[in-house]
Amino acid sequence: MRILALQLKRIGDLVLTTPALRALRTAWPEAHIALGVSEGCSALLGAIATIDTGIVFGRGRGFAPWQQALTGPWDLCLDFTGTDRSALASALSRARGRATFASVRRNRVRALAYSRFVDSSVRERHTVDHYLDLLRPLIDRETASALPELHLPDTARIAASELLRAQGVGDSFVLLHPGTARVEKYWLTERWAEVADTLHGAHGMEAVVTCGPDGFERAHVEEIKCKMQNAKCKVLNPTDLIVLAALAERARLVISCDTAMVHFAAAFRVPQIALFGPTNPFHWRPMHDRAVVISAAQPTAPLTKFTPRMRGAPMEGISTEVVNDVIAQLILNP
Repeated sequence: MRILALQLKRIGDLVLTTPALRALRTAWPEAHIALGVSEGCSALLGAIATIDTGIVFGRGRGFAPWQQALTGPWDLCLDFTGTDRSALASALSRARGRATFASVRRNRVRALAYSRFVDSSVRERHTVDHYLDLLRPLIDRETASALPELHLPDTARIAASELLRAQGVGDSFVLLHPGTARVEKYWLTERWAEVADTLHGAHGMEAVVTCGPDGFERAHVEEIKCKMQNAKCKVLNPTDLIVLAALAERARLVISCDTAMVHFAAAFRVPQIALFGPTNPFHWRPMHDRAVVISAAQPTAPLTKFTPRMRGAPMEGISTEVVNDVIAQLILNP
């Protein structure tokens, strides 16, 4: 059995596809599973233990990924993406079974690439469950775990350790990741600074702020650092996505907005606080028992009930008081 899986969306989508990939491996332990990803996610291919081959689509890759899709040969193609690019790759695969979600039928041209359509409402399902739905009727859905997972190579862990050591960071630290892909999901700089100061002053914990390469994100982090009373807080700028994931794995606690860092922490079951504003945590929340979700829509306490139609709210609705209360609980009861 040779299986081609296509997940050409962003980092979070890729991490949340790992339960489906794990279920495929369980169902067909001897299968050859290839995973197609976008160029921005390629660094994570080495952390997905359930696949045999990675195919990277993106600018500068030329015809190579398309040739890999064309020359499989494939018995099954599963398209978790549903875009023009993934539809073309599905058609080129010439697999006997080519499956995607029923919503793709709305585009008649894309629909020509597939032989099977699976009903699953992305609005009514957590993203993990939505991706697992694509495997019906290939697997027993009741036995499939919905928790994402990453298995980091030793090189990533060593690089993370060296980065921490170079900055004089000890073995016990709290990771703060303020950045995200959308400006409206940023939390206020002074509140991040207050949280970092509380970690140091009230709990004696070292705070590490991580930052991506985006210029706006770096300026945001620099402003946070300027507002901190705790000068010992370190800012790390890992250039490799998989090293960023390794820093999350090492942390005692991860605090972040709704971004890829939420899913990195969830993949390692690290205690975490996920801050949601305009987006509905129903679809993207971490689901392990060491995760706490705080939403600006109901900011007085962590969320315990999640609904598909919950409305979002501006990030400034989240106070430092509620975040610091949760930090105290997680540090005292890790």
